[in-house]
Amino acid sequence: MSAAGANRRAPVRVTDTVTDRHGNEIEIFDPPFYREEFEAAYRYIIDEYRVEPREIALFLPCAVRKPYSQSPSHKLFRKIIDGVLAPEEYHIVIFGTCGTVPAELELMYPFRHYHYMLGKATDEKLRRDFHRIEVYRLSGYLEKTRYTYEKRLAYCIGPFRKAMVEASAATGIPVDLLPSDPMIERMYDIDCPFPEGSLSMQAYIDEFRAGIAGLARISGRSSVPVEGERRISV
Repeated sequence: MSAAGANRRAPVRVTDTVTDRHGNEIEIFDPPFYREEFEAAYRYIIDEYRVEPREIALFLPCAVRKPYSQSPSHKLFRKIIDGVLAPEEYHIVIFGTCGTVPAELELMYPFRHYHYMLGKATDEKLRRDFHRIEVYRLSGYLEKTRYTYEKRLAYCIGPFRKAMVEASAATGIPVDLLPSDPMIERMYDIDCPFPEGSLSMQAYIDEFRAGIAGLARISGRSSVPVEGERRISV
């Protein structure tokens, strides 16, 4: 399927609205992982798109605000990454309800034209479907890039993390996971709507920075020293 196949626009249905921290209302659409244009775009990435080799792949979760790089969370993540690694050392891959997307394709339809929050979904069938589809798409991307990267790190929690764990096991391709399980357990708050918290929390961010620095050392490349940094493997 060519990129043109991803440009077929099907009607979308607004199911909810959320307000961001700036007071802007964002419409929430139907689940994107069911939609044909997302599968078409995924197939284009897997079958036709050439991913440039890099030493390190960094898998980051998708964001409600588009394009992803302009979301508050991704601005923070990229600031951390750029403080440790040189641009030629790494490649960012976005994954989650959008599928699996090289970051440089974030403006390609349909990746800029949807809003969805899996965390608000309570339908168990829908969540099972997401897991099944996401494992399939992550597995396909890991296989495609088996020899493209030397090291891989995924910064994720919740259902995105579960899908990455299963895809890594299914392909036999190792992916380091952050935050670490002990850190997630320490930050877990059963009384919060999202008990594992946010990836923007300082404790998680500190582990993320240290983990990236560890990958840079293992790859034999120079990186910006980080106070108290340590290698984290899961």
